[in-house]
Amino acid sequence: MHTAYISHPECLRHDMGHLHPESPSRLRAVEDRLHAAHLFDYLIHHNAPLAHRAHLARVHDPAYIDAVEAASPYEGLHALDPDTSMNPHSLDAAYHAAGGGIMAVDRILRGEVRNAFVACRPPGHHATRDRAMGFCLFNNVAVAAAHALEQHGLERVAIVDFDVHHGNGTEDIFRDDPRVLFCSTFQHPFYPYCGADTVSDHIVNVPLPAGTTGKRYREEFEARILPRLEAFQPRMVFFSAGFDGHREDDMGQFGLVEADYVWITEQVMAVAARHADGRIVSVLEGGYDLSSLGRAVAAHIKVLAEL
Repeated sequence: MHTAYISHPECLRHDMGHLHPESPSRLRAVEDRLHAAHLFDYLIHHNAPLAHRAHLARVHDPAYIDAVEAASPYEGLHALDPDTSMNPHSLDAAYHAAGGGIMAVDRILRGEVRNAFVACRPPGHHATRDRAMGFCLFNNVAVAAAHALEQHGLERVAIVDFDVHHGNGTEDIFRDDPRVLFCSTFQHPFYPYCGADTVSDHIVNVPLPAGTTGKRYREEFEARILPRLEAFQPRMVFFSAGFDGHREDDMGQFGLVEADYVWITEQVMAVAARHADGRIVSVLEGGYDLSSLGRAVAAHIKVLAEL
C-alpha cells in the first residue's frame, strides 16, 4: 500500500445550498465508488490536518486571509462572489482542504507513501493571491506546492491541471516563480475567460474548444505538455485533478471518459518516475456529475495505486 487517501469530515459540512453543484455529495460519491470498486481498503487513510496561517501566507495576501476569516458567518450563507459562499463550517473545511495537500507532501517526502490523493473541498485552483472565486477559497494545490519548495527545499515542482476550467488562480500565484512549471488544459472560451494568451517560459496553457474528445485531448497533451514536463525534470508533481471534462458532466463541454483520465495519469506518472522518484500529490478540483466523478476518480486512483 503506497497511496494515501486524505480527507476530513469537516469538508462535508461546507455547503453552499442544496442546488449548488459544488456539494458535499461529491465526496460521498467518490468514497461510494471507491468502496464499490474495492479500492477503498487498499489506500492508506488519513484525516487532513488544519493548515496554519503561515502555510496560506506563502501563496495568499495576508489581508485576503483576514478577509476570508472575517467573512465566516455565524449562521446562513455569506457570498464572496456570485458562485462562492461560506456557511459556518466553510472556513474550517477550507483550512483542512489546504492542510490535506501539506500532509500529502510531508508523508511523501518522508518516504511513508509514494503518492497521495487529497479528497477535500472546497476546491482551490480558481483562488488567486487575493480573491475567492469559482467555488474556491484557498488555493490548495498552490499551498502544497509552496510547502514542497519552502519547507522541504525542492528545487522545482510541476502542477498539471486537467480541470475543464483554466486554473487561473494557480497561474496568478506562480506567474513569477520559475521553480513551478504550471500546465493547464481547459475549454476556451469558457469560465474564467483567461489563460489563452499567456506567454511564459514556465506556464503552459493549452486552450481547447468545446467538443474536444479524448483523441484530440491526448494529441494536444502529448505534443504540448509532456515535452515541457520532461525538459523541466520536476522533483515532485502535483495534479489539479478536475473531472468536469467528462462527457457526462454538464459543467463543461469536453468529451473525456475514464480511459482518458487513466491515460493522463499514466503519462504523468511516467515523468514522475524518471525525475521525481514517483512523487505525486493529486488534489481534487472540479467534477459535478456524481456518477462520472466517482468513476473517474476511482480510475485515476487505481492507476496511482498501481492496482
